[in-house]
Amino acid sequence: MSSAPSSSYYQRHIFFCLNQRENGEASCGDHDAQAAFDHCKTRVKQAGLAGPGKVRVNKAGCLDRCAGGPIAVVYPEAVWYSYVDASDIDEIVESHLRDGKVVERLLTPPDVGR
Repeated sequence: MSSAPSSSYYQRHIFFCLNQRENGEASCGDHDAQAAFDHCKTRVKQAGLAGPGKVRVNKAGCLDRCAGGPIAVVYPEAVWYSYVDASDIDEIVESHLRDGKVVERLLTPPDVGR
């Protein structure tokens, strides 16, 4: 019987909710989440952080925390962020994705859901 590998394929994985609701309910797509995803992907590549053993930037559907949107979550730490603009994304990339330090000011409050 083989055991699970001791390390993940990626050191960190960030998922951006890109969900766009058509029924008038709040959604991350209302806050230009696609542009934030694109910016993060570019910044991660520019910083040399992309690839196996490093960082992966992914799109996600609804993460069900719409009231805090726009939302991104970093694994394996399961750290949820509510961001506003490109400078917030830069701070997440430089502090958390590169240096492993959580950006406290951008944390989504734990009780925020849909």
